[in-house]
Amino acid sequence: MPFLPVDEQLEVIRRGTVEIVPEEELVEKLEKSKKNNQPLKIKLGCDPTRPDLHLGHSVILRKLRQFQDLGHEAILIIGDFTAMIGDPTGQNETRPALSEVEIKENAETYLEQATQILDEDKTTIVYNSDWLGTMHFQDVIKLASKLTVARMIERDDFSRRFEANEPISLHEFLYPLAQGQDSVHLRSDVELGGTDQKFNLLVGRELQKDDGQEPQICLMMPLLVGTDGTKKMSKSYDNYIGITEEANDMYGKVLSIPDDLIYPWFELITDIPVDDLPKYKKKAEEDPRNAKHDLAFTLTAMYHGGSAAKEARNYFEQTVINKEISDEAPTYEYEAGSEVRLLDIIADTGFTESNGQTKRLIKQGGVSIDDEKITDKGYRVSFEENTELVLKVGKRNFCYLKSK
Repeated sequence: MPFLPVDEQLEVIRRGTVEIVPEEELVEKLEKSKKNNQPLKIKLGCDPTRPDLHLGHSVILRKLRQFQDLGHEAILIIGDFTAMIGDPTGQNETRPALSEVEIKENAETYLEQATQILDEDKTTIVYNSDWLGTMHFQDVIKLASKLTVARMIERDDFSRRFEANEPISLHEFLYPLAQGQDSVHLRSDVELGGTDQKFNLLVGRELQKDDGQEPQICLMMPLLVGTDGTKKMSKSYDNYIGITEEANDMYGKVLSIPDDLIYPWFELITDIPVDDLPKYKKKAEEDPRNAKHDLAFTLTAMYHGGSAAKEARNYFEQTVINKEISDEAPTYEYEAGSEVRLLDIIADTGFTESNGQTKRLIKQGGVSIDDEKITDKGYRVSFEENTELVLKVGKRNFCYLKSK
């Protein structure tokens, strides 16, 4: 397909971007690409350290998709080799390496979810064990000679730990070199990453220069702030929205975000055209309530389709605004005369991911039976003849409890 004019491509590429290093070289690459009708190689490396993707991951994946839509080659690297090293980026201590079995299982799930965002037919998927795993020890020594210890300590997480006299394992120094070697092997033109990946991306430029290649452009995207409005989105902080979450949960969780996140989320994780973004920014400032519903509907439709988004909106209006219980709320039946732990009932419903999360909800007053909050983590539900109760877990999850 013919490439768009460079200025139009740049408008798309700059959307939500924090930094492009260096932008003037990107312009040159785009001009050359258009002149020769040759797509650029856009690289994104992903270590399958966890199987589940959330909207925070979608920020960088959507940028890769934008390059795809502009006609460039998207290369998704599954870091099955680097995952065994463990990238300490953003960590204050060594991150445990994963086993090969864990990595393989996570990678399969990761790809299934990532291709909900990327055009699978136009995505080149590679595994860096194919080249890093074949290196000999002398190759590693040669690679390690490319950077000094002083240069490595410039990396923020290393410098913090060094100054605090916290341990830094030697193998951690190999991670940026391994990621940079990916760029050398693939001869990438552009590498994408979060702002916490800047050091690693720049190492790739240095290694490419040393190899006589034209160095890659480093494009950094922001880290998406989670639903709590303060920390980056992460499962560890329990402030995330998974891209495979049920439509009702996704819609409701989006409505829970602070107002000041509405526009950044529109910009970073939706497909709203660039020209329409000012309109959404104005609405977010002047009418945040309805703007948030627009955002919730847009995101839910992206991952579940328009019909599911409409049902989620109706469900929210019924259960939260009108405080009605949906006719489609599930029913769970237990033997008459029995007493069942509330923790076990909620586990049966699947409304939470673990007993730990359930206990936190109970402590926060987020669980009720027939509108009565339950604050006892050891609470047991008694099922007499003809018992019929309404269980509410969180803000949006309802079900009927009955005796049988």
